[in-house]
Amino acid sequence: MPSPRIRPAAGLLLASALVAVGLGPAAAPAAAATVPVGSGSYSDTRPAGTSGPTTNTGAPVTPKLTAAAKDRPVPTNDWWSSLAFQRYGDNPYSTPMYGHPLTYQAASGGLDVGYPTTPAIVGDGRQYEYAHKRDLTIGLSGLNSPDTKADSWSDWTVTPQWSDGTRTLRTTIGHGSPFVYAKGTGGNAQITTAGSPTVFADQGNVLGITVAGHHYALFAPTGSDWNVAGSTVTAGLGSKDYFSVAVLPSTDALATFKKYAYSFVTDSKATWSYTGGTVKATYTLTTEAKEGTERGTLQALYRHQWLNTTDALTSYTYVSPRGTMKVRESASFTTSQKASAVLPGLPKSSGVDTARLRGYLNEVVNAADPFSGASDTYWTGKALGRLAQLVPLADQIGETGTRDKLLGLMKGKLQDWFTAGGANEFSYDKDWKTLTGYPASYGSDTELNDHHFHYSYYVYAAAVVAQYDQAWAADSAWGGMVKALVRDAANPSRTDTAYPFLRGFDVYAGHSWASGHQGFAAGNNQESSSESTNLSAALVLWGSATGDTSLRDLGTYLLTTESESIAQYWFDADEQVYPSSFAKDTAGMVWGSGAAYATWWTANPEEIHGINVLPVTGGSLHLGGEKAAIRRNIAEMERENGGPAVEWRDILWEFQSLADPAAAKAKWDAGNAGYTPEQGESKAHTYHWINTLDTVGAPDATVTGDIPTSAVFTKGTTRTYAAHNYGSTARTVTFSDGKTLAVPARSSASGTGTGSGDPDPDPDPPTGNTFQLRTGGALTTATGGTAGSDTIASAGGANHDGTPHQPLVYEVRGVDGTLTPGAQSAFRLQVDAGSAVGLGQQARISYDFTGDGDFERTETYHYFATDPVSGWEEYTQARGLKASTGTAGDLDGGTVRLEVWNAIGNGSSKLQTGTDKSVLVIPYS
Repeated sequence: MPSPRIRPAAGLLLASALVAVGLGPAAAPAAAATVPVGSGSYSDTRPAGTSGPTTNTGAPVTPKLTAAAKDRPVPTNDWWSSLAFQRYGDNPYSTPMYGHPLTYQAASGGLDVGYPTTPAIVGDGRQYEYAHKRDLTIGLSGLNSPDTKADSWSDWTVTPQWSDGTRTLRTTIGHGSPFVYAKGTGGNAQITTAGSPTVFADQGNVLGITVAGHHYALFAPTGSDWNVAGSTVTAGLGSKDYFSVAVLPSTDALATFKKYAYSFVTDSKATWSYTGGTVKATYTLTTEAKEGTERGTLQALYRHQWLNTTDALTSYTYVSPRGTMKVRESASFTTSQKASAVLPGLPKSSGVDTARLRGYLNEVVNAADPFSGASDTYWTGKALGRLAQLVPLADQIGETGTRDKLLGLMKGKLQDWFTAGGANEFSYDKDWKTLTGYPASYGSDTELNDHHFHYSYYVYAAAVVAQYDQAWAADSAWGGMVKALVRDAANPSRTDTAYPFLRGFDVYAGHSWASGHQGFAAGNNQESSSESTNLSAALVLWGSATGDTSLRDLGTYLLTTESESIAQYWFDADEQVYPSSFAKDTAGMVWGSGAAYATWWTANPEEIHGINVLPVTGGSLHLGGEKAAIRRNIAEMERENGGPAVEWRDILWEFQSLADPAAAKAKWDAGNAGYTPEQGESKAHTYHWINTLDTVGAPDATVTGDIPTSAVFTKGTTRTYAAHNYGSTARTVTFSDGKTLAVPARSSASGTGTGSGDPDPDPDPPTGNTFQLRTGGALTTATGGTAGSDTIASAGGANHDGTPHQPLVYEVRGVDGTLTPGAQSAFRLQVDAGSAVGLGQQARISYDFTGDGDFERTETYHYFATDPVSGWEEYTQARGLKASTGTAGDLDGGTVRLEVWNAIGNGSSKLQTGTDKSVLVIPYS
């Protein structure tokens, strides 16, 4: 079967990508030396006959850096990596780079800048692109540089440099930045536009121009004056060396942008923390005031960020391939998310027949070659991952002999790879400061692709071994080599001189990038987001097993952040990201310029839908947070495929079980006798996974435990709470709905409790601030009502997003309450669109503090897109706040109102009333 990791030089459907030619002969290596690491080792020179990073013609290549940056580890695998990695020998500048909202490409005369706002659909409708198109070039008069080099970088910004011997230009660009900050010597500031610009504001050193329908502001030092001559705009810098350019959301934003035009960004940094089931992250820009004292700035937040922040945002927005970006007027912002759950294995359940599972386990452990002939890093990793998933299953049913045999197989293979000088080894490249496994695969050597994918399996397997053998995992034994792989793929240190900070993970984009060189017209890309989260889950397990809470918390931050990005950008969970002209419900790969319904190696729908699911592990539970998206995903696969999956059916059954366990089990029951498992799967694991979830229910991402290795599952009104305690003493895990679970030392435990179908994301508040909905328009704290429903009027085919249209109105008056500091409004509404397609229900909560008829505070939430399947779905405040007015205050005889309407669609829907499944919770005591 075709490999899921083929990485040619250009995407199969990427019409505008560059085309690569075959590699030439490898350069001869120098004599190797062995570097000991505990019981293991790696080589400081790659094996004979192999290659390191090369151009597309096979010529060896070293990082393209200035003297100031030459000793820094290059993060490769980034949105701007082509500045440093000259993959194409005839392009010493860069390929297009997608910072969002701006796009960039380095050229001899400076930095080409664009702001693509109209998507193109290419590849027979299977890809959308906001492709880079030059609006203007930022440079210096006369600049003609032979190349562009990376001069400096931080977490999501980079500074390229041009120099032709007379003139030197540096520009600082970054994710979310509407500004380009330029420093130049040897010439005047020069902006060359793609066509004659239209001037809409001229204030001397501040000029507003419109190019190709996009508005830009040019800022020169005070005392300078911009001169427009055709498509060339220049300004003398005098004794200064700085100027800046910004893309404006509208012409009337000029004054706001002028305020921050001389506050130059010099550093970008993300920090994170994990506490009691919550991940918080703060994204901060450091600035330098070139004029005046202003140190603030403007940042455009991606959807995965603004959905999870309560920080104030302006009304300014930008278009991007990731949906609407919203602007914050500050040098920092903070996000807060419920941590994504990770378990070493699903909990024990009555749905698994021990004898049957034992038989499946024996098929694997007694195979002539449990590693199926794997020799390179990727396929060896897949085989390790396959075995690692079976260890907790064997342990769960008391098959300790099988468990230990599996552990022995994994140890042997890991130790083989963790020892230099044999048929397999890891080798360090001092120029690129990277650790590469040989035999390499899919460009992990020549292009530095996929290290986070490949190494995820090694770290995951090592974490499972560490759970049972802590001595093996010690730094002085084999743990040192595990940490070396972590340092290469996901190094948490910015001061490490041997490896870059978070090589593949883009903290601002919220996900990893797979290409080491980013040498494509569409920017960088990532296909298998699930193999990226496999590394994050592995860090959680490894950190937990070895007592390294720093690595554990790093893994939790990475997994939680990327899970939201996957939901939004790979699965379009809220149906707010993909352009309407792209008629797909999922993407096989995400590009800097957009996304594609494709893989690198096949157009088969089963693999397109499955590549962002495998490997299925206890780190995959986050996918269950978007059940409607899973249902749409499976339905689309079957439409495209002409029926249920034939290839990778086990992966897709397991995926479906995260939303509809009973439906997945029915498919397993009908088809388990006649299928071949996906290479990283086994019948033992698939059987256990599907039958366990059918028994305990799908994962419930709205309830979290206070350790990362805990999870909740819901079936009907029963919740199952599960956790693994890696500590040496027993502990009690507390969940966000108030339930607790006692977990013995170094053990897993599970227990049940009663919930309300899809439970509250937080502990139930006191009765006094929880209101049930009653037919007739009342909100009441009374319980024991009669279940019923109200009809939500059709939107009539119009778009009423944000504006109530024939809403259902529920109200309570005479409410007294003291605002709870830090608390927010919450709701849980059961809605059903029946078989109607394309409906979205929306809620607005309003507070009249004194009951005088004047609502001082309103909160409008993003609408909930219902599926066309009869049955209640749950709409909660977790969809995110769309807009608000006023400031919250205490209630003194006040009025609370809830409005619910159809924001989109051409049909009516239902809202459940009279039960504790549809409630409004106000933040008052």
